Amino acid sequence: MTTWATNTGEGPAFATPNNTDINHSAFELDSLRARINELEDKLSRATSTASSASPTAAPPTSTQTVQTFREMIEAIEPHLRSGSSNLITNMQRAKILARSIKAQRSPAWPTPPTKDLPPRSICYQLIAGYLRTMERIYRVLHVPSFQSTYESIWVNDAEPNTGFLIMLKLVLAIGTTLHDDSISMRADAIRWVYEAQTWLSSPTFKSQLGIPYLQTSILLLLARELVDVGSELVWISVGAVYRTAVYIGLHKDPSQLPQMTLLEAEMRRRIWNTILELSLQMSMLSGGPPCVSLGAFDTSPPGNFDDEQLLKTDAIARPDNVFTSSSVAIVLRKTLSIRLTILEFLNGLSSNGTYEETLRIDSLLRAAYKILRRTLQAFTIGAFSLPSPFALQAIEFIMQRYITCLHLPFFASALNDPMYAYSRKATIESSLKIWGLACAASSNGLFPADDTDVSRMSRCTAGFFRAYAFHAATFLAAEWRMRLQDEQDDVDLMSGSLSSVVEDASSWYLRCIQAGETGVKGYLLLRLLEAWIDGTKRQVSKADLPVLLVKASEQAVDICMPILEAAAGAKEQSTSPFEEGRSGIGSFDFEFLSEPMEDWDMLIAETFDLGDVESFGGFML
Repeated sequence: MTTWATNTGEGPAFATPNNTDINHSAFELDSLRARINELEDKLSRATSTASSASPTAAPPTSTQTVQTFREMIEAIEPHLRSGSSNLITNMQRAKILARSIKAQRSPAWPTPPTKDLPPRSICYQLIAGYLRTMERIYRVLHVPSFQSTYESIWVNDAEPNTGFLIMLKLVLAIGTTLHDDSISMRADAIRWVYEAQTWLSSPTFKSQLGIPYLQTSILLLLARELVDVGSELVWISVGAVYRTAVYIGLHKDPSQLPQMTLLEAEMRRRIWNTILELSLQMSMLSGGPPCVSLGAFDTSPPGNFDDEQLLKTDAIARPDNVFTSSSVAIVLRKTLSIRLTILEFLNGLSSNGTYEETLRIDSLLRAAYKILRRTLQAFTIGAFSLPSPFALQAIEFIMQRYITCLHLPFFASALNDPMYAYSRKATIESSLKIWGLACAASSNGLFPADDTDVSRMSRCTAGFFRAYAFHAATFLAAEWRMRLQDEQDDVDLMSGSLSSVVEDASSWYLRCIQAGETGVKGYLLLRLLEAWIDGTKRQVSKADLPVLLVKASEQAVDICMPILEAAAGAKEQSTSPFEEGRSGIGSFDFEFLSEPMEDWDMLIAETFDLGDVESFGGFML
């Protein structure tokens, strides 16, 4: 029986845009300016709403966050309009390269499931990567049962069950994100996701409804988010999985249902708990309202059982202070109520968003988080050792993001009104902690060999970890620039933290691109912020600053272009024969609905999307 290890383990022709196409460049610039004007207007109105508890609402001039980006674009605009810079031309070519890379990675649609698997040694590493990370937070599998069925694939001549093969391949797909820094098996992972999506799309799926179906559906959600197959749309799919779980009764506690085995009852509780967690996570990531409410279910949290105990009929849950394979999920569940309250407060249509309510919720969140941390520290060693570094860091990452989201709507007001100073401080501190987890490095030793799983997932995956690491970096860089510009007294005190973020962030994002990210706009933005801050520190004149920004922008794209060209021209390497049918008439793009997000004028929206100012939903992105 295998015991899973826990150690980390010439290009195509392109249609090059015409360098003299100034009209198109002007159109893109006008579009960007219009978008910034819209964001400023929304932030101004949001500021007034957030300041309603104060006798004097903060003026529109408190929109420094968006103003930072507006000033950068306006500074370089004349150079781009004149045609003296090739930035927009190269950005357009980068977009063409990105689309070519995505097309090479994507198989034909539909993609019928196959029996092909990587070599056994590779499977072992990929499964171990999944088990030591996502399974620690989101309980999906009964590991002994999964392990037994997996072993039988290699020792028996019988044809493996298609449903299990799909589940296995999704586990492997998630594991590829931790296999190496370049995600060398990305094409395989994407194909496995397509196979799962094809299989679950069968018109006879109703006959398959049950725990295995939900396990596969959850793994598909995680794989799509991490591997980036329509990751922007996962929130929609979470709602479908939630309703499927309700359809088969997981919202009712097993004690209220006909008698079943301990294993069956606990798997129902675990799966339901994981669906609740993913519903909250995707609500935060999308800015949409959560699809769950506390009054809509009575299913108890998972019991404190090790997986092996569930194979017995008379097993008794371990004491709360004994760590088991489900302890992390149980502890996190205890904060579900306050986290759901925050999402309803921020994303709900009926929320007033008053500052008094923000402070009340903040106190409840911090109290719950304090208990959570004490519980994790007090665990005694059980059969499953102690909480893994990934579990501890992932929980810290999640909880700090809730603090950031709760206070960010009042950050602009804090720039002019000391009444909101606490929110500014809380936002900065939580963003620094998120960045510290995502970028386990310092300016003196960038990206050490002992890279953590959280930092690798922040760099090599899409979705939750990557998005909030990037948001933290851009927010802190903008904050550092404002402090320098305002010549605040505490600039020297913060130089060791905020300045290091600016120095490390662009290098971090470049490694994201080297790991397979095809968008260069995030890197461009970070390089612009870095150049702007450098110019502010050196007191560069207003006449010379645009030249500095244009040069930084051009250098950023020039650095990215060879990486994209190599990715577009190189044949994807695979450990199994999955090369046929990667493109063609039958190909289907899961990301077709999100194409508008690729336009440059949406870059700021992705970073500080203010969305619906009355519900603060846009601040969640």
